[in-house]
Amino acid sequence: MPEPTPFTSRRGLLFGTAAVGAGVLLTGCTSNESNDEPASNDQPAAADTPGKAVTIGFAGPQADHGWLNAINDNAKSRAKKYSDVTLEITEGSNDTAAQIGQIETLINKKVDVLVILPADGKALTQVGLKAMRAGIPVVNLDRIFNTPQAYRCWIGGDNYGMGLNAGHYIGEQLKDVDGAKVIELAGLDNLELTQQRTKGFDDALKNYPNIQKVARQAAEFTVESGQAKMAQLLQAQSKFDALWNHDDDQGVGALRAIEQAGRDDFLMVGGAGALSAFQAIKQDNGVLKATVLYPPTMAASAIDLARALGQAKGVSGLSEFEIPTSLTLYSAVVDKDNVDQYMPTGFK
Repeated sequence: MPEPTPFTSRRGLLFGTAAVGAGVLLTGCTSNESNDEPASNDQPAAADTPGKAVTIGFAGPQADHGWLNAINDNAKSRAKKYSDVTLEITEGSNDTAAQIGQIETLINKKVDVLVILPADGKALTQVGLKAMRAGIPVVNLDRIFNTPQAYRCWIGGDNYGMGLNAGHYIGEQLKDVDGAKVIELAGLDNLELTQQRTKGFDDALKNYPNIQKVARQAAEFTVESGQAKMAQLLQAQSKFDALWNHDDDQGVGALRAIEQAGRDDFLMVGGAGALSAFQAIKQDNGVLKATVLYPPTMAASAIDLARALGQAKGVSGLSEFEIPTSLTLYSAVVDKDNVDQYMPTGFK
């Protein structure tokens, strides 16, 4: 992973890895040029102008988590926006063989483009290759296949950036606190995404020599595990200044444990962008002060990219005739200063 390029945001925090952001309008734009003009891609975006009819197959894992359910909802709602898009969506499964079968069914239906969020990127690489070899371009959503040959475009979140931005936010809040202590409530440790989030967090804290991470517990991205592991952390650590929790779903449980323990002597930063987290941040009457996004809106953007692929168009705002091969979304920090802006994107 390349080293991050820090910059100062409008709130004075060091954030970010250089990436193409989700804020780029991911809609098709025409690329037919007059022979009298030099080639460029400056034609108006075709966002709301019907074009060639495109059938998009969408295959994701089982929506057993608020974020995954939001992925499905974002894909469906975006597809409905376009009169020229037909969405063929599978039921979703965490069973690798079942998801492979669902994708093969979509391949046999000869959909124009596939959007796949694999339950396991490594295990589903071969079916991605099968689709590409059948002439069906694949938009690989978030969990990446083992080879770029299995997809035309990858779009997903920045797990390292999540940790980096969470660490910098906490660092800026505690930079004047001598001997500051922080703790971390991580996700499943066997997942690479959890490891990346922790690495980003640790790298950010290196910029604040007054801060020490004194404890870490791994939970399981569930309310129950968040409550149990947070209770353990609170029992073991009688005094600390900040907590970073990787996931807002497990954060619901963490907040229950904090309330039960009667603790309010630290600040908490969450992760992902749940509506409940946004609401708590807006109310500003508890320990939760911010959350770092892992935006499920990436599914809506994946539909935009798939539509552009199916219509052989590029992306509005970029000069190229084709969509990019990779789009990494930015992990923005949402706090009381900007929570109203992000509230409509919060997932339940």
